[in-house]
Amino acid sequence: MPSTDRHPREEAEMQNYAVLGGGTMGCGVAQCLAEAGHTATVFEPAATARAAGPERVRAGVRLARMLRRTGHDPDEVLGRIRWVDRLDQLGSPEFVIECVPERLPLKEHALREADGHSAPGAVLASCTSAIPIDHLAGWVSDPGRMIGTHFMNPAPLKDTVEVACGPRTSADTLHRTTRLLASLGKESILVGDGPGFVSNRVLMLTVNEAAAVLAQGTADAATVDAVFQKCFGHPMGPLRTADLIGLDTIVDTLAVLRRFTGDPRFEPSPLLADLVAAGRLGEKTGHGFHRSARGR
Repeated sequence: MPSTDRHPREEAEMQNYAVLGGGTMGCGVAQCLAEAGHTATVFEPAATARAAGPERVRAGVRLARMLRRTGHDPDEVLGRIRWVDRLDQLGSPEFVIECVPERLPLKEHALREADGHSAPGAVLASCTSAIPIDHLAGWVSDPGRMIGTHFMNPAPLKDTVEVACGPRTSADTLHRTTRLLASLGKESILVGDGPGFVSNRVLMLTVNEAAAVLAQGTADAATVDAVFQKCFGHPMGPLRTADLIGLDTIVDTLAVLRRFTGDPRFEPSPLLADLVAAGRLGEKTGHGFHRSARGR
């Protein structure tokens, strides 16, 4: 893994940030950038998602103020974010953070296109939760500029980012990435490359097995989560965590892990697959393993 003490580059040099994808994670990352005083351009080709983006950010700022008393003004934060539907409108960003869904064809298209519309030497950071960074690096012109920045959900409320370096990630790319994250108030935990890195290599298997336990009738969802909360001190159990992430995202991530590890344990449990097929995706729909206030 490259060290952070080589090829220094001042963060102030990087003025133009781009976020690819205007869903939950893309809006959260854009909010983090804007709250830190940076300007960000969010690329989102879907008109519905693009139109919903500003309200997502506004709600995120309000929640952060309520929980952390940050004092950020939603209008001021939104004033630093620009929304576009074409990659040629990005304005040659020096730092790109890719937040499109965890599906290989979508990731490949976004990164190849962004590579051609970013400034020379731009960092290409992916919020992938499971795809090996060196696999992503094979899609861009300079693999040394590819790095993983696995923000946790919700990004504005999580103080730590899992930063994954591929074998070809340059020291300059790592340095610029950790400096940016520090400017957002985020701690970087550096890990090596591999399917799922550390977090999702472990978490996705836990969620899948928790779903299997639930399906077998060993315990209901509340009890499964209570074991992790009360016995292990976890703030949230695996099934509630899955609902927060989104069960469709869980299934997509398991598919990536199954492909890159060859391990059949990552095959989605029948219950998990059935919930996604039924549109019960967790918090975003109000009903997943648990029902939320929205689903009542």
